[in-house]
Order: sequence, then structure tokens, then C-alpha cells
Amino acid sequence: EHKRKGSLDRLLTSVSSGLSPRKRTTSQCKSEPPLLRTSKRTIYTAGRPPWYNEHGTQSKEAFVIGLCGGSASGKTTVARKIIEALDVPWVVLLSMDSFYKVLTPEQQVTAASNDYNFDHPDAFDFGLLAHTLRKLKLGKSVKIPVYDFTTHGRQKDWKTVYGASVIIFEGIMAFADKELLQLLDMKIFVETDSDIRLVRRLQRDITERGRDIDGVIKQYNKFVKPAFEQYIEPTMRLADIVVPRGGGNMVAIDLIVQHVHSQLEERELSVRAALASAHQAQPLPQTLSVLESTPQVRGMHTIIRNKETSRDEFIFYSKRLMRLLIERALSFLPSESHIVQTPQGEDYEGRTFHGKRITGVSILRAGETMEPALRAVCKDVRIGKILIQTNQDTGEPELHYLRLPKDIGEDHVILMDCTVSTGAAAMMAVRVLLVGDSDGLHRVYWGAAAMMAAMMAVRVLLVVLLVGDSDGLHRVYWGCCHDGCDESYW
Repeated sequence: EHKRKGSLDRLLTSVSSGLSPRKRTTSQCKSEPPLLRTSKRTIYTAGRPPWYNEHGTQSKEAFVIGLCGGSASGKTTVARKIIEALDVPWVVLLSMDSFYKVLTPEQQVTAASNDYNFDHPDAFDFGLLAHTLRKLKLGKSVKIPVYDFTTHGRQKDWKTVYGASVIIFEGIMAFADKELLQLLDMKIFVETDSDIRLVRRLQRDITERGRDIDGVIKQYNKFVKPAFEQYIEPTMRLADIVVPRGGGNMVAIDLIVQHVHSQLEERELSVRAALASAHQAQPLPQTLSVLESTPQVRGMHTIIRNKETSRDEFIFYSKRLMRLLIERALSFLPSESHIVQTPQGEDYEGRTFHGKRITGVSILRAGETMEPALRAVCKDVRIGKILIQTNQDTGEPELHYLRLPKDIGEDHVILMDCTVSTGAAAMMAVRVLLVGDSDGLHRVYWGAAAMMAAMMAVRVLLVVLLVGDSDGLHRVYWGCCHDGCDESYW
């Protein structure tokens, strides 16, 4: 009883015991797949525009909207209409259903007999939920549990969710925890008539879960309605906005959207413009390396730059240059002394790679042209891909697609791209790789592109292919320069 009381000290509303069984299959994290299809368009719900400044450091937090309301009140409908009206392409929808606690064997027996109260605050893992939401707000990637209501446990594979400009967190007890409330920038309570909520539950449970009408009504009167009155309805006083009639109240939704837009405008960054003009008088960082202009390299440059060069020759010598670049990048990897025995029986002291794995990550689409060179010199290398495109309206880079190999946190990564101007896309790619808890991501090596030296732990390797003039080369270098960095980020 003492343990039970302690777990409720952090709750804002008084609670009492009750029985409210709920039957579901698995929790659904609304960020997977990373698309939200509306009647008018498709909205990306993973990734985002820059969340850092030109120095590579955290500069803004996501705007978090909390949606609370009774069961079948229309919280998800309101969330989707807010997203559609916002016209912001980078949104994460987070549901409380993913954060039910894993039941003990004794609790599983209780749940099997429909005697476990899934509507009680103790049924939720508020600690994990607050930790997850806090990381998302800070722009970090998180792992979201998938709760299986048939086994009353979490599935082995959790879903990866990346931060966004806007996070919408919805659940029946979204306002029931003090720590969660501190993370919410806007609190919305969806109020819907109890008769309407009952009708919606009848439709859902009968058509989707195969229950009979008498059972649904009995469950609602005995468990769902008392839970709403005891735990959910009292939190309405904490809301900034109450939305009567749920998703049908477009006046309220328009007011919400106007406020969110004003908040996003205050937090808006112009990273690309800052990168283009930052640190132009600073010396080049030591982490920037330019492939030595040997006679062989200059010979290939001569062929590549010649307007009379055929397409086949251009491709052939570009590939040769890429291979030289990859081989040079490999020389920056850590190595250790290793003694082997030759066929003649002699000992030979050589070098061997000192690390777990080498992984290549290409920035689509130009970076893919370097993959054959990497595969040619690194046997069985794993390849990941990142798609970053420029928003035509804002001119800022935006993350559209991300596919990374599993367990990349301990790898040495060769990040590949073949085009560069301000370095904004390169900077975003590195921030994406380092955005999670992968402090063990040893080092990111940059091939054939310029990188902002705000990433002081990143080795930048550059070969000049098609730069119009020396001034252009200087601009590339300036895009790489910065000798002040918060080392704690790496």
C-alpha cells in the first residue's frame, strides 16, 4: 500500500481503485509509417528542418501539444485536423497507448479474468513516457515501445521516432502527471458529449473487436464512465484550450493553428544563410583535409574539366578520383600494430583496423556515386542512406528519408556526398547521425564534400572536382570553418 501511494504522489488528481478492462491488440505509434495522408495531400511525419544553428549546437526545442480527453472523444481526429491545417511537414504523433506497463505474472492472471484496471494511472509507465517526450522535445531520436495487449507485454522490436518541429502527444491521461505537464507548450482538452462517446465505442467495439452490444454497454457503465469522472474530467481545468465537439469544431482548431504558427515563426532559423557568411575570416580547421594535387590527380582533373571529354571518360576518371578519395579517407581510421607470419616463415609487423565496423552513409542522390568505390576497397561494408532536400520556399535543408543499418552507434562512418555549397546538407546529415544517444558513434569521416567545422570531431576530406573558380573554392572552405565548438555535443 505504501508503494502504491508513493507511485501516486506525482499525480495531480486524486485516484481510487476500480476495474476497467480494455482489450486491444497492439499499441499504435502514429509516427509509423512516416506519412499522414489527408484528403488534400500527404504530410511527412518523420524528420524536420534544421534544429541547430550554424555552429551545430542545439538552438530550439520542438513545440509540444498535449491532447487529453475521454475514450472515443475524438483526440486523434483533432490531432490530424490540426496537422492538416498547420501545413507543417514535420510532425510526430505520440500516443499514451504505447506506454502501458509490462504486467507481472500475477497481474497477467488478473488481466486474463478482466480484473486489471487499464484506466488507472498506475497502468502507465509515466517515467518512460516523460523521458521519451523530453528527448523528442530536445530533438533527439527515441525508441517507442510497442505494447501487445494479448500478452500484456512489450514486443521485442521498438519503433524509432525522430524529433520534429511539432510533437502532438495524445492520451486519456495526458495531463495526469506533473512532469509531463512541464513538457507541454500547449494543453488541449477535447470535450465530447458522453452519449456520442458511447455511440463511438459501440461502433468501434462491435465492428472492429467483435463484441456484443450488451457487453459494450455494461463495460462502459461499469468501468469507462467512472474512470472518466475520476481521472480524466478533473484535468480539464489544466487545459489552455477546451475543444467542444471534438474534430467538428473548426473554429477552435483554427485558433490553435494560428497560435502554433506564431510560436514556430519565433523559433524559425535560417541556417543556410548563416552558414554561407559565417567565419569567412577564420583559418581553415585542422580537421579539413584536401586530397593532395599530385600529377595523377591533376591529370584526372584535366580530363574531367575538359569540355571535349566524352561521357564515358568523364565517368571513368570520376570513379578513379572517388576511389583515391575513399582510400585516403580510410587512412584516418584508427589502426593498431599487428604481427603476421609470411609464407617464408618471417614475422611481419603491419597494421590492422582498430574498431568494430566501417559503415558507409551516402547523402542521396549524389552520394550514391561514391558507393562503388567504397565497396571496392571495404569488403562487406554496410551502406545507409539519407535524403536531404532544400525547401523551395525557405531555402533550408530538410530531412525527407533515413535508412541506417542497425547498431550503427559503435561504427566508424564514412559519410559520402559529391556536391557542396554552404555545407548545410552535410551539417544536417552529421547531426542526424549524432542526434540519438549514440555517443559511442566514434567518428564520422566526410568524403568528397565540405563540412562545417562546428563538428570538431568530424574529419573532413575534400577533393576539388568541378569548382568554377578559386573564389568558389574559397567559399567551400569558408563553409567548413569554425574553431569554436561545444565539445559536449560529441
